[in-house]
Amino acid sequence: MSQVVLIVDDDPVQRRLLEAMVERYGYRALTADGGDAALGLLLGDTPASIDCVILDLVMPDLDGLGVMSRLRQAGIDIPVIVQTAHGGIDNVVSAMRAGAIDFVVKPASPERLEVSLRNALTTKALAGELSRVKRSRDGTLTLADVITRSPAMAPVIKSAEKTAASDIPVLLEGESGVGKELMARAIHGSSARRARPFIAVNCGALPENLVESILFGHEKGAFTGATEKHTGKFVEADGGTLFLDEVGELPPAAQVKLLRALQESEVEPVGSRKSVKVDVRIISATNRDLIAEVKAGRFREDLFYRLHVFPIMIPPLRQRPEDIAELTRHFVARIAAEQGKRIRGLDAGTLAKLAGFRWPGNVRQLENAVYRAVVLAEGDTIGIDEFPQVIAAASPHAGIPTIELGSAPHTAPDLVNDVHAAGERISLQERMHRVNPIAMTQTQSMLTLTDDHNDVRPLDDIEREVIRFAIAHYRGQMSEVARRLKIGRSTLYRKLESLQLHGESADAPVNETADAG
Repeated sequence: MSQVVLIVDDDPVQRRLLEAMVERYGYRALTADGGDAALGLLLGDTPASIDCVILDLVMPDLDGLGVMSRLRQAGIDIPVIVQTAHGGIDNVVSAMRAGAIDFVVKPASPERLEVSLRNALTTKALAGELSRVKRSRDGTLTLADVITRSPAMAPVIKSAEKTAASDIPVLLEGESGVGKELMARAIHGSSARRARPFIAVNCGALPENLVESILFGHEKGAFTGATEKHTGKFVEADGGTLFLDEVGELPPAAQVKLLRALQESEVEPVGSRKSVKVDVRIISATNRDLIAEVKAGRFREDLFYRLHVFPIMIPPLRQRPEDIAELTRHFVARIAAEQGKRIRGLDAGTLAKLAGFRWPGNVRQLENAVYRAVVLAEGDTIGIDEFPQVIAAASPHAGIPTIELGSAPHTAPDLVNDVHAAGERISLQERMHRVNPIAMTQTQSMLTLTDDHNDVRPLDDIEREVIRFAIAHYRGQMSEVARRLKIGRSTLYRKLESLQLHGESADAPVNETADAG
């Protein structure tokens, strides 16, 4: 989504000129015919999402200085570019003292206004990102710091605001990389416990033999290597919030003790005969389907109901494309500052292509892609060439994790149409049944590496498809198949038997004479 620029001017001709220029630069323009109308948009019951204001200094009702004073009183930190026909030094000083980020004299040239807008928006993104990083380190991050403009995130934020007002256990669900820890920190920072510790534990990274010690603590000498007393994460988080990331990864023994800790609000350190009372608010997160884990017997049902009191599902980035441009701008501002590079931003075409990419790794993948792009950038603007994965996604086989198996100058239309079916994942084996095996060798054949659940396929399945492809590609000439696969013919026939591919060579015409060699 394009950034929004509010144009405030009592002259209708000037408003139309500025609106045309702003939209030519790739921004979205809103207009107000005076200071009061502008404050209605900025401070009303349903304030508009505005990134920058171009503000006339002299207006009949409420002038520009009055508007900036009201914004400052309301704590609204939006970059303001002041423009006026009177460019005296006193006016410039007054505007800057009131909080303006830049000052232009009417009539401003398009080039001057474009530079001013870009600088203002970049400065805003950098200041916001650095402030957000600082608050995250201090444990004072709030829900207002969550970067989102997507309607899909509105119910998520609303639910999070409700949970922040209580100590109810929260379970954050969603794919890896969607920002579950950020949401947990924001809930903590918006709650009454914000002055107390926020302790994060990645349950999937805990050694199985040390899970209980890390979570609940241990006494000195409790086991080999326990040379000092350890308090444990529950005690560290006393009075604050304990975030259990990837809670579905906990081993069964730790699940039992975690359930007791939640029920009794006390923990028993390893090697101790005495329990320790704790006051901890639990926020947990998982990218697994815990209900399926319970049915499979890998996760305790009673613990599930203890954690699943207030579930919040965070949608993947592909379902909130409105957030991609905003997140990208913030990442560029922060990473460019960290890397010491002067980057003004991204062009509108690049942002549009990024918004159309599916981002299977979600926000984490986007951040890493921006990091790479900033490092690769040679100029002061990042283009689509700095995002090779997005360029690759624009190919006809976009969205299908594949290995290229072979190509020929002709194509089979039916097979190509299968590959292009919207959102459909078609395995090589299924495609082979849809077209003639010989025709299959006349197209660029692709081998999918993941299944319908985005999990890596078993090696036997991949090997089966490679052998099946080779048999069709070489018209059933088994000696040639074995030679090209760099295995012996006896090994090939053993694999045909073990992979249940009996009779596969009959799917294509077999040249017995050629095969005999």
